[in-house]
Amino acid sequence: MRKLMLALLTGAYLCLALIVSLFLWRMGATPAVGVSAFVGALGLCFAFHGLVAQAFVAAGLRGEIDTVREAHAILLDQIEKVDARVTDLVETVAADSQRRSDELSTEVHQLEDLIQGMSERLEHQLSHQVAAARQPALGRERAPHASHMLEIVQDALAENRVDLYLQPIVNLPQRRTTFYESFSRLRDESGRVMMPAEYLAVAEPEGLMTTIDNLLLFRCVQIVRRLAKQDRKVGIFCNISLASLGDESFFPQFLEFMQANKDLAGAVIFELGQASFDRRGAVEARHMSRLASLGFSFSLDKVNDLDLDFQDLARADVRYIKVGAQMMLDQLEEQDGKLVIASLPDLNAADFAALTRRYGIEVIVEKVESEKQIVDILDLDIGYGQGNLFGEPRAIRDAVLAEAEPPQEFMRGTLRRRASGW
Repeated sequence: MRKLMLALLTGAYLCLALIVSLFLWRMGATPAVGVSAFVGALGLCFAFHGLVAQAFVAAGLRGEIDTVREAHAILLDQIEKVDARVTDLVETVAADSQRRSDELSTEVHQLEDLIQGMSERLEHQLSHQVAAARQPALGRERAPHASHMLEIVQDALAENRVDLYLQPIVNLPQRRTTFYESFSRLRDESGRVMMPAEYLAVAEPEGLMTTIDNLLLFRCVQIVRRLAKQDRKVGIFCNISLASLGDESFFPQFLEFMQANKDLAGAVIFELGQASFDRRGAVEARHMSRLASLGFSFSLDKVNDLDLDFQDLARADVRYIKVGAQMMLDQLEEQDGKLVIASLPDLNAADFAALTRRYGIEVIVEKVESEKQIVDILDLDIGYGQGNLFGEPRAIRDAVLAEAEPPQEFMRGTLRRRASGW
């Protein structure tokens, strides 16, 4: 387009120069004068064209400079806004980090205070029990074997030879780990692992279950927090004894600890046996209700009678019941062409899990040992399974367990060996 315009202007300039030279020739000028006039007019035209073009170029350049300046101003404004936003973000992140640090520090101090209070209370209680055990008026003479086992249990607790075991609980039929059940195992001086049947017989009468429960709970809370950091939304069933629920001096400290950790209400489920649940009194029921008010729920294991009062269980915030796999299968029988549960003859066996769900209770079949058992159980629409078929209880690794250890002052203060006592 510019070339065409230039050609047209050049033609116009030539025509103008010719007109001027012809005009002078008509007026009587000589041909030399006409040629000179033609060349001069042509030069003037091109000179004028150069001035006009330069003016347009200068105007265009000024426009471009103004555009660049305007864009520069806009860029500076945007940079200032971004800088202000970055500054606000840095200040917000710094304030949030400081707030979280303060909250964590406060929580740590609270836990330390709670643990110290538990330590003092339990030390006083155990000292009183040791003194009472020595009173001749009580007339209590332990069998040599029981006395020896009690010493082993006390030593294991005092030396913190308590291991944490976890067994997976899977959903059915996918078999994806949804929960873990926690177990405590004590070791004697030789490192032999003692099963609960060995030490519970002496731990319960001596009031040591509150100590074992508390230690197990402390570790469960720490393990749940560790799993949460790994974004693993897995709950843990933590056993609690009827003695701990009924201990008026221990339970307030226990409740305070759970109040400080109520954000784990959906991940920590307290478990007690059916026989213990049936024996609970007003004190135990009230303490369960206080835990439920914090959002915690309960599980019933060792179920030996399926004719349960589901309304009573729901009122007590029991959300899970555990039934032995073989016990469940042994209860099945055929009547009038339909499969029923012996203790609930009016109910189809396949409707049992649906019945419990109407009360907000899930059935967990435990002690599953074989694939044949699970095939029969799946026909009952039961949602969860536990047993060696899905995974045996495994001890938590030492490195992980070390992170879940209570402070040494806790164990020393709770169960300090006394030269005159144990």
